[in-house]
Amino acid sequence: MHLDHATIVTPDLDATRRFFVDVVGLEEGARPPFGVGGYWLYADGRAVIHLVDSTLPGHSGRVTPRIDHIAFRLDDDTQWQALLARLEKAGVAYQTADVPLSGEVQLFVALASSVVIEFVTAACNVRRASF
Repeated sequence: MHLDHATIVTPDLDATRRFFVDVVGLEEGARPPFGVGGYWLYADGRAVIHLVDSTLPGHSGRVTPRIDHIAFRLDDDTQWQALLARLEKAGVAYQTADVPLSGEVQLFVALASSVVIEFVTAACNVRRASF
């Protein structure tokens, strides 16, 4: 398992993107077609910063800017199944989602501290009956 990315929710998406691209030196790259605006910024060919627009459709105003979550990548079925077993044993609730057009699956755990931890793996590592 290794750290995959950090997601930053921001009310000023373009200025945040410019900072990470123009100052930090990350490169803007491909991003799945999620239902909310954002950018994926790459270093060494990997999307390491995910920017998400904090405007919520159908809600007035904006949500508080924040670092939304950190994500860990699991590279094989054995790691994925071991994680699921540990979550089940500990009684930890989680949610899963498919990443559009990517062949990947996300698993989210919301900690009591309001921090979200994401685990992501290739869909071929996921036994659908596990969910």
